[in-house]
Amino acid sequence: MKHLMLFILLSCLGGYASAQHSNERRDEIESYKIAYLTQKMELSPNEAKVFWPIYKNWQTEQMALRKERSQKVISYRKIEEIENLSDTEVQSLIANELNFKQRALNIEKKYYNLLRAHLPIKTIGKYYRAQETFKKDLLNRYKDGRNPN
Repeated sequence: MKHLMLFILLSCLGGYASAQHSNERRDEIESYKIAYLTQKMELSPNEAKVFWPIYKNWQTEQMALRKERSQKVISYRKIEEIENLSDTEVQSLIANELNFKQRALNIEKKYYNLLRAHLPIKTIGKYYRAQETFKKDLLNRYKDGRNPN
């Protein structure tokens, strides 16, 4: 019985350590992303006061949608054999996937419009360009074995 309790405790601690490492990595990447966006966008102090709260809310809303998607929807990509599903089940999986993509697009449009109402369009353009170049830069850094910071 003691061995079983010890095994359960160690298993829980291992899962906790893994989750903590994952959170640390996510925080590290987010810090790098903020520094990267700051440099690439060349925000004035007034623009930064407007941009960063909008950006934070945007990220929070996107994260909530991704979390909901991962919890509620079994993606059709995860199902090994589509042939074993009924046409209705396949249609439902595809409709759910399209629904989440539409919701993500709605979030994107909402925050684009918020930025557009408060910042010059060229600043917004720099943001979108920096988002794309950030992804490439981050992939290259990890591919090369470097940390993002």
